[in-house]
Amino acid sequence: MSFLEWSKSNVDYGRRLVDSAVEGARTAEDEFLRDKPLAVNLERSARQALTPTVFGACLGLLSWYLGSERHSTRRALACGFRGGAIGFGAGVLWENRKLISSVASGALKNINKTRDNHWFEKNPIDYA
Repeated sequence: MSFLEWSKSNVDYGRRLVDSAVEGARTAEDEFLRDKPLAVNLERSARQALTPTVFGACLGLLSWYLGSERHSTRRALACGFRGGAIGFGAGVLWENRKLISSVASGALKNINKTRDNHWFEKNPIDYA
């Protein structure tokens, strides 16, 4: 097998893996949401993430206050915003952890099926 054939084979296999992962993730998402739009779920989790956002902003301001000797307003706002953004992201991820695990599980399940099929293509089993 030449390098060109080998690389083409591996690119095709990689493409099949990615396609199967996307298909598995979509299927798992549809099963988890049960015909509810994703936007409704994200809106609810964004509302629930307000507490971690405020907490993160306060921690950011506290780190600014304790960390610098020169207290500028611009730096205080930047630290508060950064802490709030981290808190918001963590809150949204936490609220969607079941959806994320379902999607990841579905993708991994399909990837494993594709890997098994690829192995059987390369190593056929002769039962005769």
